[in-house]
Amino acid sequence: MPVEALIRRTLRVPRAAGATTGDPGAAVARQFDVVLLSAGFKATRDLLAHLSALPAPVALDLAATAVRALRELVADHVRHTPYFRDFPEGVPDTVEFWLERLAELVTTQGPPEPGPLNLLALPGYGVPRHTHADVLAAHDEFVPSARDRVTTVHLGLTEAEELAALYLDLAGSPTPLTAGDLELLAELAETHLDGPHPERVPVRENRAVLNAARLAAGLAPDVDTTKDVLRLACRASGGDVTLARPTRFRSFRRPERRLLLTALDRVATDPAKLADVATLAEPWKRLGERLHPHEHPALPHAAEVFAVARGERGAPGLASRVEHALATEGPARAAALLASSPGALARALDRLLRLASPDESEVDSVLSALRDRIGEVSGRVLCSLRDHLATRATPAPARLFTIRNRTAWFTPDTRPPLPEPLLAEVIALLDGEIARRLPDHPVVLFDPDVLDVALPLSGKATQDGFAVLPRGSRTRLDLADGEVLRLFAHWKQRAEPTDYDLSALLLDADFGYRGHVSWTNYRGEGGAVYSGDVTNAPEGAAEFIDLPLAGLDAHCVVPQLHRYSGESFDRAEEALFGWMQRDHVQSGAPFDPRTVRTRSDLRDPLPTAVPAVFVRDGDGWVAVWTHLHLSGTGTFASVETTGDIARKVARSLVERRYLTVAHLLDLLRAKGSQVLPWTGEPPTSDVPPLYVGLDRPEGLPDNAATITRENLNRLLPE
Repeated sequence: MPVEALIRRTLRVPRAAGATTGDPGAAVARQFDVVLLSAGFKATRDLLAHLSALPAPVALDLAATAVRALRELVADHVRHTPYFRDFPEGVPDTVEFWLERLAELVTTQGPPEPGPLNLLALPGYGVPRHTHADVLAAHDEFVPSARDRVTTVHLGLTEAEELAALYLDLAGSPTPLTAGDLELLAELAETHLDGPHPERVPVRENRAVLNAARLAAGLAPDVDTTKDVLRLACRASGGDVTLARPTRFRSFRRPERRLLLTALDRVATDPAKLADVATLAEPWKRLGERLHPHEHPALPHAAEVFAVARGERGAPGLASRVEHALATEGPARAAALLASSPGALARALDRLLRLASPDESEVDSVLSALRDRIGEVSGRVLCSLRDHLATRATPAPARLFTIRNRTAWFTPDTRPPLPEPLLAEVIALLDGEIARRLPDHPVVLFDPDVLDVALPLSGKATQDGFAVLPRGSRTRLDLADGEVLRLFAHWKQRAEPTDYDLSALLLDADFGYRGHVSWTNYRGEGGAVYSGDVTNAPEGAAEFIDLPLAGLDAHCVVPQLHRYSGESFDRAEEALFGWMQRDHVQSGAPFDPRTVRTRSDLRDPLPTAVPAVFVRDGDGWVAVWTHLHLSGTGTFASVETTGDIARKVARSLVERRYLTVAHLLDLLRAKGSQVLPWTGEPPTSDVPPLYVGLDRPEGLPDNAATITRENLNRLLPE
């Protein structure tokens, strides 16, 4: 439901109609407050007062909706039943456990036949022999702690106003959205066709989603490139708007075909717009079979698109002309050609500077082209280039590449480093342009916890979930004495038996192997312990790993969730990962929502997920968000088969420093803004402040503009 998605995303509960004098909903408000606290949330006074002023049935309905949404946000909507009932106590030694299973086989079925023995098919393996109620009965009551997470939930505007604002925010996002947000945008677009709409929709995938809603309503789509039409057709067919995976186009109704071809004909009137067609020839040919352009002789330019796709007509693109210029005339000429596409010029800058001869005139020509067109490069691309150049003074041990499905792969870094004086000149140029575009805010308040958050340059570098941050962000764990980091994974299969395995790889200071904890090794050095292997999840399954970080003889921990068999993460009904911080004295069941620090969805096809890594930092530990998936055979993935690439991922992400929120705040400070940490007290100035933090705090002035986790990309320059 959009309202529940709204609450999960914004931590705001929309106002309901029907408020009266008195407090007819006071009892509901009190119960709501208690239930929220048990899940690690706290309602603001305004929210509780609003519930109290509603008729009891209305208040109950609103409270129930909010509770459902918030419990799902922290993975409290499912039952987490570990294989070993008494976990973390009562977990046997690995060899002892397998001997017990073999003994049970012999006593119940007799000695096995000679030959290989399938250990996973032994009696009592893979399915808990106890219920969730048995788990609860085996543990003492949970002891609340002052260090448990408490997340504030605010009162919002009316449902219609909140949904309209969310639609505008998602549609006008300056960065690509996560998969969940893209689907939410699609749902909202269907009910907001009449507007209002954002002035600009800069992300093409978002535009495709909006156009699909318009097409379904019989309205002309808003397109200005041929690729926009192709993305629209993919979305309308239930396919991939990023064009990374093939789409099986559906049969379009005749009015839909006319709308698509009319839009395509209008765009293709400009011959330069045909340049991208050849690079996507196969999907264009398959789409042509569904659109029947020959039936529309009055739309000749649309027919030309398919002629290019079939190779019957040439349409050389900018990329081919640039490659020819590089081969024959050099980087200066290539830069002059790229000046017609400022974003492409910025993306090619490193290569152009590397290929430029030591003669300063070629370097000056490349930089001159950038200076002339830098004002037309998008803010996101400027920040991406600034982030990239920060690592170009020295070669990296290996180059880490990530593609749209968050796959990680490596190649040796054979690029020569760029000269430091040249780097300094380009970085100063970029910082100057970024600062110029940042909005003028006399007073900026910030939460110190946001400083190490990497700039959210793409939704592909993060996941949907709770308290999730972009790839490269660092979160200090702040573990007290005796506290344990507890990893958890939950999944539910859709149609076939599915076995996922949670593991933790332990590395030393040189990122060499120190040990691991998984279904092949239940206990590790320093007290690390695994909750047991569950191999079938028709009603959902859960696995845990306890990591007493203070006692671990390791420098880095790499959690992984492997698909051993069955459905991939994107096909399962649900797959998620997260972590808690627990104190031994709290006892309680293995899962308690008050101790959940984060929870992320896993919705990618590759067999091994590496959501984050944990690394020592001085006397403490930090989490470094990775949001990566490792390729493999697709079945029987395990920590033993992924260890080498997992170590490379950990080293690359830990040693690399991403462009963070702190950098943009420094630019604002240099620009003249008064940038101050939030202390809980509003500023004395009457000027509305800008607040930048992970969540909106209580006590912030009502007129404050806020940039929080949900819309952190709005901090990027336009």
